[in-house]
Amino acid sequence: MRPWLLPLLLLLLAGPPAVRPAPPTCYSRMLGLSREISRDFQRLQAAEPSELCVMYLPRLYLDIHNYCVLAKLRDFVASPHCWRVAPVDALKDKVRKLYTIMNSFCRRDLVFLSDDCSALDYPIPATTVPPDPQG
Repeated sequence: MRPWLLPLLLLLLAGPPAVRPAPPTCYSRMLGLSREISRDFQRLQAAEPSELCVMYLPRLYLDIHNYCVLAKLRDFVASPHCWRVAPVDALKDKVRKLYTIMNSFCRRDLVFLSDDCSALDYPIPATTVPPDPQG
């Protein structure tokens, strides 16, 4: 057996090198965290509330492209409702983390497309059926 054949055979059997995914960008981290927060907030409100205070929490619809979202995040964290309720505290920690990421680490990467604060209070529901092009 030739001496160069063994290393070549081992290399082929080892397979291709594992491809490491690119690290998340600031934008993808903000987008992912805002979706996670929105999902957790909806679950918190949908669950049978063990604490009545959940009904009084500020609404939490997040659009990271709306400038008013920063004030919305601040208001949610500062809300005195549900003091020391574990699921709400966990949610407030995530909201605080998103605020810090948006206001500090990723400030230069963020582009606000709107400053319509009422859009965060009364979001337009997403349609699931595309509009009829002939209608």
